[in-house]
Amino acid sequence: CGMNYGNNTAAHHTDRPYSMYMNMPGLKIVIPTTPADAKGLLKTAIRDNDPVMFFEDNNVAGMRGEVPEDEDFTIPFGIADVKREGTDVTVVALAGMVPRALSVADALEGEGVSVEVIDPRTIVPLDKQTILKSVEKTGRLVVVDPAHKSCSVASEISAMVAQEGFWTLQAPVQRVASLDCHFPFSPALEHLVFPNEEKIGQAIYAVME
Repeated sequence: CGMNYGNNTAAHHTDRPYSMYMNMPGLKIVIPTTPADAKGLLKTAIRDNDPVMFFEDNNVAGMRGEVPEDEDFTIPFGIADVKREGTDVTVVALAGMVPRALSVADALEGEGVSVEVIDPRTIVPLDKQTILKSVEKTGRLVVVDPAHKSCSVASEISAMVAQEGFWTLQAPVQRVASLDCHFPFSPALEHLVFPNEEKIGQAIYAVME
């Protein structure tokens, strides 16, 4: 099932309802970021015997990148991609938030802050071990999710780390997500609801204090 949610089109297209489907046992949920991920994960979804929800984030719909030509190229579900290694703070970002998290990480490197960025790629199954291993190394976690904050993927990841990796945390987990309100149709207002680089940076500063 392919669903495309973009910008400046209010709730019907800007909303990201994938967290609702996490509460339906039996579904696998995929949220690719790069063209290569989209190809590899889609081929895996087609070959899977279980129902798969395949979400496309319009924030990265125009992204260009290398795509393997191998017809047998697939990406297994439940394997996160460590986009950038770091030692001070772990940032788990979903879909269109990945490029923004990487941009912030590059900027903070000049300030001496080393940020590790992880793209889960699939949220069901979720690669818990990669996230927990990273948090064990950094001691800090920021989760960036373009969906609404309440009952979100960001909430689930935060709860998982609090339960299974609590003693490795040096600071409270920070969530950066869309505000719990209707998405405005106006482009001038929509960006106020969405996560952005400034909000991600503020969350990183908060866990570094």
